[in-house]
Amino acid sequence: MEKHLFLGDEAIARAAIDAGLSGVYAYPGTPSTEITEYIQQSADAKAKGIHSKWSANEKTALEAALGMSYAGKRALCCMKHVGLNVAADCFMNAAMTGINGGLIIVTADDPSMHSSQNEQDNRLYGHFAMLPMLEPSSQQEAYDMIYDGFELSEKLGYPILLRITTRLAHSRAGVVTRPQRIQNEMHCPEDGRQRYILLPAFARQRYKALLAAQDTFTRESELSSYNRYLDAYDKRLGIITTGITFNYLSENYPEGFEHPVLKIGQYPLPRIQVEKLVSECDEILLLEEGYPVVEEMIKGFLGMGKPVHGRLDSTLPRDGELTPDVVGRALGKENMTWYEIPEVVEQRPPALCQGCGHRDLFGALNEVVAEYEGAKVFGDIGCYTLGVLPPFRALDTCVDMGAAITMAKGAADAGVHPSVGVIGDSTFTHSGMTGLLDCVNENTNVTIVIADNETTAMTGGQDSAGTGRLEAICLGLGVAPEHVRTFVPLKKNYEEMKQVIRQEIEYPGVSVIIPCRECIQTLKRKRKK
Repeated sequence: MEKHLFLGDEAIARAAIDAGLSGVYAYPGTPSTEITEYIQQSADAKAKGIHSKWSANEKTALEAALGMSYAGKRALCCMKHVGLNVAADCFMNAAMTGINGGLIIVTADDPSMHSSQNEQDNRLYGHFAMLPMLEPSSQQEAYDMIYDGFELSEKLGYPILLRITTRLAHSRAGVVTRPQRIQNEMHCPEDGRQRYILLPAFARQRYKALLAAQDTFTRESELSSYNRYLDAYDKRLGIITTGITFNYLSENYPEGFEHPVLKIGQYPLPRIQVEKLVSECDEILLLEEGYPVVEEMIKGFLGMGKPVHGRLDSTLPRDGELTPDVVGRALGKENMTWYEIPEVVEQRPPALCQGCGHRDLFGALNEVVAEYEGAKVFGDIGCYTLGVLPPFRALDTCVDMGAAITMAKGAADAGVHPSVGVIGDSTFTHSGMTGLLDCVNENTNVTIVIADNETTAMTGGQDSAGTGRLEAICLGLGVAPEHVRTFVPLKKNYEEMKQVIRQEIEYPGVSVIIPCRECIQTLKRKRKK
């Protein structure tokens, strides 16, 4: 055993390697990115031949991970919380097929939306799919849950959903590692056709099996060391914590808890422990990061008439991350502030890097669209989304991955002209190609700009699936060759850029413009190497 100082993400990655992992499948997304990056950079993982290439999106990642599990190997699939929306089709059906080799799906949720569009709590997805879930309270638990989670997955015969949040993913703590296990031998399931072919006749049987497994999942949860009942003398209040909130509570009681605490780290809810807490205490306080998932559950199945406090009754704020101070206030504690925090530097919004090719693109695009009354520019998810801020204010929307193209199409169908979609190279191959095909099939009057900086820049410069292939993809989807245009976004090419944009806006059909210039951050790293 060795002790390391790990990020939560690194603890998960290290545990997967130590547990006999054969492949990790992921699309980069904060706060989950460092899991896959750790495995990619690990000498152990290279020596063991562990697959660690980035996938085109979260759906392809999970399907590939399920395929590796089908072959009997242990697979890890990682994504940020909104990524599970993309992978939901496979996720829901993997709960029906079950697994062969152990399969753990990591969802990194982002309460307070540090780098996301929403605060969704993917415990609801686990509950929706009726799958077992794990939620660590510390980096050590994150390691242990992954290390033992593959064995639990194989024991139960189902995928495991492990949920972390930003604070755990991106903070460090000491982690004791455990002995390395060898990878599983390849072995395909003998009953694979009955399990993995979800035609209605087979799917009905699999659904019955999933329902029958729920009691087993609950028993495992009730016996789990991650669900602990910590007794205390003052039973006027009972406290339930989930995941990292146990730490926030602990910081308010450095000398030990005054009230009984049920620490939950494994789901389904351990009903026996919950009923014990509720029967012994006068009131219940729920501490959970994200949605009031457990709060709503216990109000639903207990029916004991005990007051339950949490996010729903405003004891805790309905949105945003919890903190030790927020938890302390919910407990009626006075938060002592020993030092004033000086306002030394005024906060400023993020901005595109100086020298970024997107700056020249937005400058030229703004000048051209200003010539048209009612022009709309639909944006997408990526570092170019910063074009919505001053000084450019170049984008009118930013909703989800791939929406630039399809929203531009819908607006054009409604009569908007020019209707321009701006999407990045990695986002285009993630979820923009099918939208472009819709445009081609209807010859929609749209101008699509694929801002190609040859990397997945917003999450740190990972490889982009479309590098060197974007023109070929657009031509393969049916865009007319004379309307797939490229240029290098530089000041010296400014007039050419404006001319190309203007010409393609005037074309009454589908046109694609690909401004291509490498991200200056990845270029700097290459030169440094």
